[in-house]
Amino acid sequence: MSPLHIWLMAARPRTLPAAVAPVLVGTALAATEGTFRPLTFVAAMLGAVFIQIGTNLSNDYSDARRGADTEDRLGPVRVTAGGLVPPRQVLVATYVAFGLAVLAGAYLIATSGWELLLIGVASILAGVLYTGGPRPYGYEGLGEVFVFLFFGVVAVSGSYFAQVERFGWEAFVLAVPVGLLASAILVVNNVRDLETDRRAGKRTLAVRLGRPRARTLYAAMVYGAFACAPIPWLAGSDELSAWLLLPLPALPLAVPVVRTVRRRTDGPSLNGALGRTGMLQLMFCALLSAGILAS
Repeated sequence: MSPLHIWLMAARPRTLPAAVAPVLVGTALAATEGTFRPLTFVAAMLGAVFIQIGTNLSNDYSDARRGADTEDRLGPVRVTAGGLVPPRQVLVATYVAFGLAVLAGAYLIATSGWELLLIGVASILAGVLYTGGPRPYGYEGLGEVFVFLFFGVVAVSGSYFAQVERFGWEAFVLAVPVGLLASAILVVNNVRDLETDRRAGKRTLAVRLGRPRARTLYAAMVYGAFACAPIPWLAGSDELSAWLLLPLPALPLAVPVVRTVRRRTDGPSLNGALGRTGMLQLMFCALLSAGILAS
């Protein structure tokens, strides 16, 4: 493999929709109030993407050190554990990714307010401590909770705040379906790696729940996202309307992915389901954003 291919593997592009999607939703909500700052949108998007890449690299490095990425795992080869990149280089790349996120964040702080400093610091710490530090929360079954918070609530409301410089209840409610689909991506990952994670002492939520209940949780997250999308309209929002139902045409795409996760245990099928879940989230959030703008 070429160096470019190896580093793309390390960045895990299938997970990047989880970073892009909430920025689209938060920015679209701000636009309904007559505010759209293109440079702020670009900075928020770059910051979110580089935080995701930094988190993936940190996870690659930390899991290899803890012996969680073994040769018999069903997922793609991890560059540190697979010996494709020396650990020190992965660590340096982690610093570079987070550094680029900090640069994007510095612009947001300068133009939108100090509150985004707290959001940025918390997001980077959450990324590092997922599998790093003395007590990584990803090893205690809390990964999905933090993904819901940081790739749902924090990312959507933070992107909205960056545009309008205040928080709004609609942003927090719209963050729920976004966070559910982001968490679903992690559930697929952990269902796939359940056996190897258990042997490595990594007590993910899938390990704690067992495969059948983890699969049910995945289905509930995916279908729950579609059910939650129109809540701001049903709750009487002055800005949002029935156009929030626009993501419904993506529902037929969700059904076969849910079926795959519920029925298959082989690596290739679940790897495909992981990528399709990421694309489902991106499509869902693009349609949701369009529905927000049409309201």
